[in-house]
Amino acid sequence: MAHGIEVNKSGRVLEVCLDRPKVNAIDVKMSQELGRAFAELRDNKDLWVGILTAKGEKIFSAGWDLKALNSGEMSLENWWETSDYGDGGFAGLTENWNLNKPVIGALNGLVIGGGFELALGCDLLLAAEHVEFGLPEMPLGIVPDAGALQRLPRTIPYNIAMEMFLLGRRMSAIEAKHYGLINKIVKSENLLDEAREWANKIASSAPLAMQSVKEVLRAIECHPLEEAFSKMRKDDLVTYKKMLSSKDAEEGIAAFVERRDPNFKGE
Repeated sequence: MAHGIEVNKSGRVLEVCLDRPKVNAIDVKMSQELGRAFAELRDNKDLWVGILTAKGEKIFSAGWDLKALNSGEMSLENWWETSDYGDGGFAGLTENWNLNKPVIGALNGLVIGGGFELALGCDLLLAAEHVEFGLPEMPLGIVPDAGALQRLPRTIPYNIAMEMFLLGRRMSAIEAKHYGLINKIVKSENLLDEAREWANKIASSAPLAMQSVKEVLRAIECHPLEEAFSKMRKDDLVTYKKMLSSKDAEEGIAAFVERRDPNFKGE
C-alpha cells in the first residue's frame, strides 16, 4: 500500500481509498501519492473513470495534517511553493487542470477542512446519510485556500458558503443535497456499490465524449454565453476536437441507427 492510500483497478475504473488512521489527515507524502494515483487515471488509456473514497464510516478526511504543520514538516507561508504536494496540487485533485476523466467521490464520513476541498475537486459526489461537511479553519487562524474559497461559493449560495467560512458551522448531507453540493444520499452499506454502479455506467460511454465535457466546461467557466460558444469552437481544446472526428463518434451513431450496443474504444 502506498503511504496513506490504497489504489485498485477494476476494469476501466480506478479506485482510490484514503487509509491513514485515525482521520485520514493528508501530509506532503500522502498528497504526492494521491497525485500519482490520479496521474495514473489521467495517463492510462485503459482507465476511464475514478472513484475516491475512504476506509471506515466515521471520517472521510480531516484534510491538512496539522501535526505535521505544527512540527515544521509542512510550511504554511506560501505552502504551494515551499513543498512539493505532487501532481494536481494538494491531495492530487484540488488543482488538477488536465484530468479530463471524471472522478466520483464516495463520502463515508465527516468531510472536514482540506478533506472537504479534496471532495470539491471531484465531479460527482455520493454521501452516506450521516455525512457532515465543515470548514473549521477560522479558529485556527487560517483559511481553506486549497479549493474551498475558490469553489464553494460557486457551488452553493454565497451567503451559505460564508456561514461555513466565518462561523465554521457544519452542513448535513440533507442540506448539502438541498443546495446541490452533492448528487445523492445513500445508505452507508450501499455507498461503494452505488459509486461503482455510476462509474461502470459512465465507463460504458465513449471516453473522448465524456472527457470533452470536463475540458469544455473548464475552458468556458465564468465567460459570457456568446464568448463561451466562441471559446469552445476556436480554442485549442484537443480532446473536444479529437472527439468530433473520432471513430467512437462514428460507432455511436452507427450503433444507434442499427439498434445495437456501441463498441467504444477511446479513439
